[in-house]
Amino acid sequence: MTILLPTTSTLPSPLGGTLVNGVRRAGHDFDPAELAALPRLSISERTLADLEMLATGAYSPLTGFVNEADYLSVIERLRLADGTPWSIPITLPVDAGHAGLRGRVVLSFEGQDVGWVDVQEAYAARKAWEAREVYRTEDETHPGVAALYAQGDFNLAGPVALFEVPRGAFPRHHRTPAEVREVIEARGWRSTVAFQTRNPIHRAHEYLQKVALELVDGLLLHPLVGTTKGDDVPADTRVQAYEVLLEKYYPQARTLLSVYPAAMRYAGPREAILHALSRRNYGVTHFIVGRDHAGVGSYYGTYDAQEIFSAYTPGELGIQILKFEHTFYCNSCGQLVSPRTCPHDSSHHLVLSGTRVREKLRAGENLPAEFTRPEVAEVLRAAYADRA
Repeated sequence: MTILLPTTSTLPSPLGGTLVNGVRRAGHDFDPAELAALPRLSISERTLADLEMLATGAYSPLTGFVNEADYLSVIERLRLADGTPWSIPITLPVDAGHAGLRGRVVLSFEGQDVGWVDVQEAYAARKAWEAREVYRTEDETHPGVAALYAQGDFNLAGPVALFEVPRGAFPRHHRTPAEVREVIEARGWRSTVAFQTRNPIHRAHEYLQKVALELVDGLLLHPLVGTTKGDDVPADTRVQAYEVLLEKYYPQARTLLSVYPAAMRYAGPREAILHALSRRNYGVTHFIVGRDHAGVGSYYGTYDAQEIFSAYTPGELGIQILKFEHTFYCNSCGQLVSPRTCPHDSSHHLVLSGTRVREKLRAGENLPAEFTRPEVAEVLRAAYADRA
């Protein structure tokens, strides 16, 4: 069995060495019989996503699940123990019965071996403190806090290996950071902006993307397709919406659709930093942060996810943040605008919340053309009709 180990560079340029499926290859093969003799640990879908992000270098400089010193430092100071910027601790949670594991442990998901962790340390999770600092609430109705509290009370730490990149439901669009960097280099893009969303694409998103595309060479459309909360629009519907939009309304040579396999944490400002840092590893030079990035409910201020970047000095993150205000269609202006460009009050604006969009779709109603492209609206309408 060939074992795949993580890349370890924070630089956007491709790394040297041999890559298999976008993951650095170990210098040897591993005996399956020896592998079978190792202890096993069953992991969740969210941890599987973290394993892939670690092993492919998307979470570089991390090469494994964080140790206690990094865990505490990230929560308290938005930095790893050595001072490197990082915003959310990437942990391997276990219950008390597995806290004694040490050495190489095979990780399995739904009965299939997917990788391993070389456990060097175990420590108690400080869940309440982590919730307050990372999610800014201990409210268990917050989906990120609920997931945190549902985990085991201990964390295992150590470097990881991944047996195979799980291309999942979107093999045509599922690229590792190394593979995205190769596309960027092949196209000659000297600057690239990434856009992150867990929601269906609409005209305000399109507006932000195209404004950004006026400033850079290429656009990486990077929808998150990992675990999300139950009432979010499913990933396959969102990706299909992107596909039909790109076909008619975007310059093919200057856009790349590639899925982002991370799980959604709904950590608002902290997650905005994580999203920016990981996109840097995909070779991106600019990252869009708009209104309530990675937010949920009313836990975060409208622009908290932009303001948090002031915790770092200019240039420290290795990626430039493009901050946009809320955009919407103004009936009086007759176009997409923002508070910076529109003189009219909210009575002139077409603004549909995610909840209202879902209500209209469930009722079989059409979405306004000013809100979303007709092709996208049809994808969403059909998806909701199938679920009715």
